[in-house]
Amino acid sequence: MLSPSDDPLLGLSRVIRDDGSADPDTDPFLPDETLLAMYRELSKIRRIDVRMLGKQRQGKVGFFGTITGQEATPIATAFATRPSDWVFPALRESAIMIARGFPLSTWLAQAYGNSADLLKGRQMPSHMSGRSVQYVSWSSCIGPQIPQAVGAAYAAKLRGDDTVCVGFMGDGATSQPDFHHAMTFAARWKVPAVLVCQNNHWSISVPTEKQTASRTIAIKARAYGMPGRRVDGNDVLAVYAALDEAVRRAREGGGPSFVECLTYRIGPHSSSDDPTRYRKTEEVEAWAAKDPIARFERYLRKAELLDDARRDAILASLEEEIAAAIEAVEDLGPPPRESMFDDVYAALPPNLAAQRDELASLPAAPSGH
Repeated sequence: MLSPSDDPLLGLSRVIRDDGSADPDTDPFLPDETLLAMYRELSKIRRIDVRMLGKQRQGKVGFFGTITGQEATPIATAFATRPSDWVFPALRESAIMIARGFPLSTWLAQAYGNSADLLKGRQMPSHMSGRSVQYVSWSSCIGPQIPQAVGAAYAAKLRGDDTVCVGFMGDGATSQPDFHHAMTFAARWKVPAVLVCQNNHWSISVPTEKQTASRTIAIKARAYGMPGRRVDGNDVLAVYAALDEAVRRAREGGGPSFVECLTYRIGPHSSSDDPTRYRKTEEVEAWAAKDPIARFERYLRKAELLDDARRDAILASLEEEIAAAIEAVEDLGPPPRESMFDDVYAALPPNLAAQRDELASLPAAPSGH
């Protein structure tokens, strides 16, 4: 369904109707096992968010950014791309790592920044990344990952491989210079990139209508000379269909695409935010009624792929998995102090080697320091 017009940059592409039925003209008709795998991943990240926000409130994690209400886009991306495709995320896409098979305990260790953290505690919390799943760490600055994604895509084109690079942004990033530079370069050089905007209506506390005069964000693609589409970001199948098409086009040499996923951030911007100061409860409740997981569950029930017993079994399995992963990493100590000398030089200079040896000779700090 496209409304209010047939223009894909102004309308809103959907697959799943409110009652759970699917539009046969837009349904990607995925295999049953894929649909159930999507449901499991959607449900997993929702439950992780609940647990980890609680851990932050307990003081066990310094910062955490939930994606509640926005789960459809990252999960659809994980299924629409190959494991070899690179992802350049913003704040709310790290569920892609888990859906690609990144170990949950290792992912959680990055939130704690402890000795199991592959980044050795050097990155800020909720800035997960993993080379094994082609997922780049994001910057808290707004927008720099967009030209990075385009640059990596240009490198893939020069090498002649079939890698696609997906670059994410929020609605606020589309008003940043990095967005303009990336869109211009991507279209001019026809790089194999898919640029995805999760328009969740709020750039922290600034509503979308106060930071752009465009009728939609998707329509910006037209000015840059690339295909674009505006999709219902709370419809996992609609997002999958749009990204699958864009990824295929990029892989086959058709150049970049821009996709706006219209969604909503149900929770706070982060654990440091109080959204009641800038938005109304009625607005949040209206969008909560459009919950992407609840909608997909209605679709699965109508397709007779899910019932109460199967749903309860999936959720119980997830709770067990998440609890075990948290238990495995929560009480680990900090990264080894000598790790501060790692990953800086291919061969450690003599002066730093001497400092490392001196540090090793000193007694360890008391527990809890």
